[in-house]
Amino acid sequence: MAEFFTAENLVTFLVLTALETVLGFDNLLYISIEAKRVAADKQKYVRQVGIVLAIGLRIALLFVVLQLISAFQDPLFSIDIPPLVSGSVNGHSVIVLAGGVFLLYTALKEIYHMLAAPELGHGESNGRAMRSVASALVWILIMNIVFSFDTVLSAVALTKNFAVMTLAIIVSGVLMVVLSERVAAFLAKNRMYEVLGLFVLLLVGVMLMSEGGHIAHLSFFGYPIEPMAKSTFYFVVVALVIVDIIQSRYQKKLLAEKGDH
Repeated sequence: MAEFFTAENLVTFLVLTALETVLGFDNLLYISIEAKRVAADKQKYVRQVGIVLAIGLRIALLFVVLQLISAFQDPLFSIDIPPLVSGSVNGHSVIVLAGGVFLLYTALKEIYHMLAAPELGHGESNGRAMRSVASALVWILIMNIVFSFDTVLSAVALTKNFAVMTLAIIVSGVLMVVLSERVAAFLAKNRMYEVLGLFVLLLVGVMLMSEGGHIAHLSFFGYPIEPMAKSTFYFVVVALVIVDIIQSRYQKKLLAEKGDH
């Protein structure tokens, strides 16, 4: 335990906690959106249990990755159909690609339901098919595997100290619990930002697919798939938020001017 309190481990712990919290935001966003598909009185329970599952799964996956990290990187099969496609698929790429496809499907389906609903905000389901608590938690657990994989690999890349990695995951999980209620309350009061959240989720899906394609060394017509840089992702997210805030305030200004006339 004394080894934990070295300057190197403490700095690594702080950096890793911040990294896990930032990387966990897309997970938190998905949990908040999934929780909206259950009965209103169960949504807080689903969010909290979903985050606890995320923490537990990350710690379990961390142990598995440390023991079997090479198995995830070993090729499962190769694709070589010149000049159409080529690549070498491994377990890591399969998980990331599948997660990206699922997030794209989820985001597009929710956006479609928003547009198809006759009255925005009318009724709990808003055109969505409601789920049971058990079903929502199962889907959250499945997606946690995808989200946890990259955060765990990031932890392994920064340190080999299991105690440091585990404590950073737990602390970031506690921060996610605190933020989950604030995110849910903010989305409930500002329904317009729910659209922004879905487009961020859509962007995360695109990023996962590009990353999975890069890990699998996929090339189409001789052009390799390059991963979306994290800096690009965060820049686009910040730009979307700024545009949404400016548009919202401008719309309020126009409504106020219209009311004065």
